[in-house]
This record gives sequence, C-alpha cells and structure tokens, in this order.
Amino acid sequence: MLLGQYDHTIDDKNRLTLPARFRQSFAGGAVVTRGMDGCLVVYPREQWTRLADAVRSHDSFKTDSRRMQRFFFAAAAEDSPDKQGRIVVPSALLETAGIDREVVVAGVLDHLEIWDRGAWRQEMQLVEGSAEDVAQRLATTRD
Repeated sequence: MLLGQYDHTIDDKNRLTLPARFRQSFAGGAVVTRGMDGCLVVYPREQWTRLADAVRSHDSFKTDSRRMQRFFFAAAAEDSPDKQGRIVVPSALLETAGIDREVVVAGVLDHLEIWDRGAWRQEMQLVEGSAEDVAQRLATTRD
C-alpha cells in the first residue's frame, strides 16, 4: 500500500525521484498520466494493467467511455526508475498539471499523485474543511 506525502522537486531533465519507501513498488516499471483534480498519477505497471482493464471494460460505443480512455491513455507514459529511483515526467504532463519544480508526492493506496506544492496545499485545505461532511455523504450512499 502506498501511503504518506513527501516534498520533492522535478529536476531540469523532468525527472522525479520517487520517495525511497515507494521505490520497490515501482521496480517493475511505472506509468504516469493525468489524474483527477489537477494532479498527475503514477501507477506501478501491474496496477496500471488493472486500471486499463477496468477502463477497457466499459462500452466503447458510449461517449463517456471513449473520453475516459482518451483522458488516461493518450497522455500516459511508461518509464522504469533508474538506479537513483528517478522517473521522467513528460513536459506535456507537467504543463497540464501546472507543475514547475516544487511538488508533493502523495501515496494514495495503489498509486502516487504528483501535485504542484501550492495546489496540494489548497487541496488539503478543502479536504480538511470538508472531510467529515464527505465521509458522512459517502457512508449514506453505501447504505
């Protein structure tokens, strides 16, 4: 399970050093693409395959299915961490997420999110201000 948040930087060659505690999970490779809410997501290759299967299972004759496939797959890039645990994040993805240099890498169960540090702070303010309400709504929809 990928948990925790870490301040990192993107270097001049668009490389992100994965936090040490996450590197083993990405030993088999990584896939980085657009995420929801203005961040990027990085999946271990095995988890990416599961996500791809789930997205692929939706009817491609439906507009929403095709749009989700384009959203995730058209921008996706595969990489394998180098000996220092770095992966390359394509410039187009960095631009899409408004990421320059200073980032937060957050473990979110089966994947990582890469956030511009300022955007992460704003997101955390939103979450912290509404977490109880959201939890209650989610509990209600499960019943």
